[in-house]
Amino acid sequence: MGAEFLFMDDNARPHRTNIVDECLQSEDITRMDWPAYSPDLNPMEHVWDMLGRRIAARQPPPTCLPELRRALLDEWCNIPQDQIDNLILSMRRRCKACIASSGRHTPY
Repeated sequence: MGAEFLFMDDNARPHRTNIVDECLQSEDITRMDWPAYSPDLNPMEHVWDMLGRRIAARQPPPTCLPELRRALLDEWCNIPQDQIDNLILSMRRRCKACIASSGRHTPY
């Protein structure tokens, strides 16, 4: 992964079990300090939100599971890569704001 690789998780209990800690240590993976109140920093959560908004805006909305599956695949493919890139590039700023607020509300 490279010398500056940091593992990011959201402090969920399954991510903090002894077996996960042991695995990360055995692979020499450094875990990013992560304020307990800030799971919203994960870029993937924002991508899921984008996807959900796109599905909610569809007219007509999906009415059965096969339609929902097709809609999800279509919308996933239509999320502009630059939006995802911008999310990734915003991580340094987001993390600094979160640390400065001790994991509380940030203005982004």
